[in-house]
Amino acid sequence: MSANVWGYLPDSGYRAGTVLVGYGVEAVDGSIGKVDKHSDEVDSAHLVVDTGPWILGRRVVLPAGTVTGIDQQEQKVYVGRTKDEIKRAPDFESAGHESSADYLHQVGVCFGGFPLV
Repeated sequence: MSANVWGYLPDSGYRAGTVLVGYGVEAVDGSIGKVDKHSDEVDSAHLVVDTGPWILGRRVVLPAGTVTGIDQQEQKVYVGRTKDEIKRAPDFESAGHESSADYLHQVGVCFGGFPLV
């Protein structure tokens, strides 16, 4: 386990500069929504995922370290977390959250390590 979940795993298939906005997001137990925003900043790389009707239209931040695979052809991002784990993530409310150290700390604590796959 690592305390830094803010970077892509080497075998995730992510390549710097890849635009993931619009990709579907798949948890280990099913679809959770689509990528609304994406950041690949060093030490804070993450996805903002619009969960749509699945959890009442919430948006959540998933650290890049939760990404286990990216399928360019299918335009899907796979994350090594369950739907229940993602439901427990702190709400993402505004663009200001992405740069808030407190908010990112809460998200990091929530996801606490590399994917369980």
